[in-house]
Amino acid sequence: MPKDIGSMYLSELKEELALLGEPAYRAAQIYKWVQSGVKSFDEMTNVSKKLREILIKNYYISFATIEKKLISDYDDTRKYLLSFNDGETVESVLMKYHHGYTSCISTQAGCKMGCTFCATGQGGFFRDLTASEMLSQLRAEQEDNGIRISNIVLMGMGEPLDNYDNVLRFLHLVSSEDGMNIGMRHISLSTCGLVPRIYELAEERLQLTLSVSLHAPNDQIRSRTMPVNRKYPIGELLKACRYYIEKTGRRISFEYAMIDGVNDSDANAAELALRLKGMLCHVNLIPVNAVGGTGYKKSRQERIRSFIAVLEKAGLTATVRRTLGSDINASCGQLRRAYKKEEKTE
Repeated sequence: MPKDIGSMYLSELKEELALLGEPAYRAAQIYKWVQSGVKSFDEMTNVSKKLREILIKNYYISFATIEKKLISDYDDTRKYLLSFNDGETVESVLMKYHHGYTSCISTQAGCKMGCTFCATGQGGFFRDLTASEMLSQLRAEQEDNGIRISNIVLMGMGEPLDNYDNVLRFLHLVSSEDGMNIGMRHISLSTCGLVPRIYELAEERLQLTLSVSLHAPNDQIRSRTMPVNRKYPIGELLKACRYYIEKTGRRISFEYAMIDGVNDSDANAAELALRLKGMLCHVNLIPVNAVGGTGYKKSRQERIRSFIAVLEKAGLTATVRRTLGSDINASCGQLRRAYKKEEKTE
């Protein structure tokens, strides 16, 4: 069965080609081609035809094809529906900031976590993405817009730590000087709180930003909205977060979806402040997205301001996430769901 060449480290490719009797410099040439985003071995013009034929027989190159693109009239945010070699689809979002372009990519097709406010979770889980499929989302966006992406957010479809090995491989490949060379400090990884994996990630001592989707100040609310909390309650999750901070020296960002009448009272804010007291952290408040079937509504502006005031009085730093692409439903899951419905009716 052909192997995924785009997910290989250079050292692994050297070992593979050594078995074929090829010198190390050939591996470096091929690796450079693959990491540059070629979609066919025939594009490797400085590789012999004989070797290209061997590569075609034994390996494959993953790439993403743009199936649909939405562009915001407000801020030029671009939302993509991308398909891979097997026809599976995911979403990614390209956002423009004053400091450059940030891409929010998917790590899985679908998601197992079942968070009640998330469109991706409503659609079920299909499969993990490979490291090369994560890289190909970035390449598709860069090629389509003629730009270089400077920041990455692993906050699209899927739970990154549920696809731990592939995500870790992606992180090393995308930050490699021989690859896209995007430094770890320009990468954010978002998790709903898979505690054992947070401990594992801490041992890697990567300098990325860990974003933890907390969304509630207590187990009662969190277990209703996030099923993962029934397995890893808030107490266990925050213990793992403190360990992560200790090992990496990096500040954690706690994501908190503001849901009207569910988790946005001053009492909720006070309880959250008590939970996070003394931690090297930042609270990122997110007015919840309107997802069909949930019944959730975003908190009112005055409620959000009051919530922030309680947190700041307790010594915590809190901000409200800037909403980009609101006119194109830039949160992940909704475009893919509509596309699947279209496929069924054709």
